[in-house]
Amino acid sequence: MESRETVRAAKVLLVAGGLLLIGIVVGFILAGGSNSGSVLQAKESIVPTSGLESPFTAIAERTLPGVVSIETKRMVSGQDGPNSQFEGPYGDFFRRLFPESPQQPPQQQQQQRRNIRVPSSGSGFIIDKSGYILTNNHVVRDAADITVTLNDHRKLKARVVGTDPGTDVAIIKVSGGSDLPVVPMGDSDEIRIGDWAIAIGNALGELDGTLTVGVISAKGRTNLAIAGGAPSYQNFIQTDASINFGNSGGPLLNIRGEAIGINTAVNPSGEGIGFAIPINIARSISKQLIATGKVTRGYLGILPQELTPELADNWGIKNSHGVLVGGVSSNTPASQAGFLVKDVITDFDGKPVDDVQRFRLLVAETPVNKRVAVRVLRNGHPRDLAVTLAERPPEDQVAKAEAPPNTSDWLGIQVQAVGSEGTGEFNIRDKDGVVVTDITEGSGADDAGLRPGDVIKEVNDTPVKDMVSYNRAVEGAHRRNPAKPVVFLIKRGDATQFVAVEPSQD
Repeated sequence: MESRETVRAAKVLLVAGGLLLIGIVVGFILAGGSNSGSVLQAKESIVPTSGLESPFTAIAERTLPGVVSIETKRMVSGQDGPNSQFEGPYGDFFRRLFPESPQQPPQQQQQQRRNIRVPSSGSGFIIDKSGYILTNNHVVRDAADITVTLNDHRKLKARVVGTDPGTDVAIIKVSGGSDLPVVPMGDSDEIRIGDWAIAIGNALGELDGTLTVGVISAKGRTNLAIAGGAPSYQNFIQTDASINFGNSGGPLLNIRGEAIGINTAVNPSGEGIGFAIPINIARSISKQLIATGKVTRGYLGILPQELTPELADNWGIKNSHGVLVGGVSSNTPASQAGFLVKDVITDFDGKPVDDVQRFRLLVAETPVNKRVAVRVLRNGHPRDLAVTLAERPPEDQVAKAEAPPNTSDWLGIQVQAVGSEGTGEFNIRDKDGVVVTDITEGSGADDAGLRPGDVIKEVNDTPVKDMVSYNRAVEGAHRRNPAKPVVFLIKRGDATQFVAVEPSQD
């Protein structure tokens, strides 16, 4: 009996031990499976470190060696007092910060009349291994001495190869450099609003190699009033990549590190608003400057004018696009080809025409002596013309040829271009606009309070940069309604104001 109970107890212990062993094994298996799953999960959640690297790092490494700082010294007259040093594209800005000092003793005044060298800084980028550098005209304008600092801190002397104030593009060349790093050029026609934009330059004139990032905010900006004088041909790229004083001339890059523009202008009163010259325009200009030292432009010989919806509706061509021919100069390609006033140019050399600024740029970029097909609307009906472009004459000749009638004494106002002979007595510091030189007594302008020395900046909201744009504004005012008051924006001293002039009722 006792032996039977002993055997039964042994069996129970054996079964319990087996179950315990099985539980331990299963537990280890489950625990091992859980741990291996955690490890696997952890491994799958790890992001490769290379994926965290900024794409702009590679762009900086490739491009910075080709971006340079440009230091210039310009000869300026000291006769305007101690603040005559504040010249250049941002002179007015600095003059507002540092007003004129009190009257100087005669001896000091005499010293200030001497020419002095004024330092200035900007940016540029190398486009050819032999040392050609693309920059802005306003960076090197009137430079008596140019020093270029490379990214590796080498300093090289440079000379101006050619400048083009019309687009604010310039080419300089360093001496003593060879096999220099080059910034590749892209295609500015391919950019889209929202594309990445990277600006590099010598920010504030002392922070060389500054890189900022943003996007393309807009394309085709025109009619911009830029400090230091707005270029005649505008088709700017707008970006919110920070462009600061001193960045002028540096490259605006795409995400591939290719230059798509030249950083040119900022809006000091706004944030995230900067402008760059499209690289396709700069490329064309730079080729001419390197080859000949100057730019040759095509010339048609018309006075182009915006086709407003009111005019189009009045002439029965509603919803049409194009540029209105407001005048045809005699003995020009346009007159010889049969262009007429009131023609609406809709296509030029196979390209659609939408506004005056782009049309002027399109004509200017057309090679001289090229025969071009032009489609116009004449009395509402399409007509094809063929014209062979000539070389564009100097701007003063163009202004004279395109001047509408009676602008020399319009509304009793006589004007001359800023800086021209006869305006020196007014001590005008502005770089753009036209100066009122005389007012006819008893005229509408006299009654409104205009006076000699006033600088006209706008006519009926149309910017006035020079005699050409003034004449166009006058023509536009005539065509809109010659009996309505004309609103001028004038600058008198450091203040601006609007003045409404009533036309004489004859």
